[in-house]
Amino acid sequence: MSNSAAGTSSKQRAASSQPPDTSSKRRRGVFQRELQHMMYGFGDDPNPLPESVALMDDIVVEYITELVHKAQDIGSQRGKLSVEDFLYLIRKDMPKLNRCTELLSMNEELKQARKLFEHDEENLRKVFEVDEPAEG
Repeated sequence: MSNSAAGTSSKQRAASSQPPDTSSKRRRGVFQRELQHMMYGFGDDPNPLPESVALMDDIVVEYITELVHKAQDIGSQRGKLSVEDFLYLIRKDMPKLNRCTELLSMNEELKQARKLFEHDEENLRKVFEVDEPAEG
């Protein structure tokens, strides 16, 4: 029941900061293409009903909006929003937490691989720059 109380305050905050009509119109359809593919992946029809996709889109946007508002509340105590604020909010939902930490570590690995690739590419350029005048 505490979730509904927290959800209500988030909804009130969202309603007070933005008019509900413009925010829902602006956000409508943001994830529709991805949601169609996800729905199919989870057993729905390859072309789900537009109403079903729109409903899923509304649910996803509402969830993300509430999560961001809660993270902003936590981050405002330190003065900035961070990844840890989101991890804190999902700490009790182990599948989400595990997936987030997996994606974050994968992102770090990709960053390091890009750095190594750029560094190696730089070294190769230097080698070829040195070799080219000697050949020419």
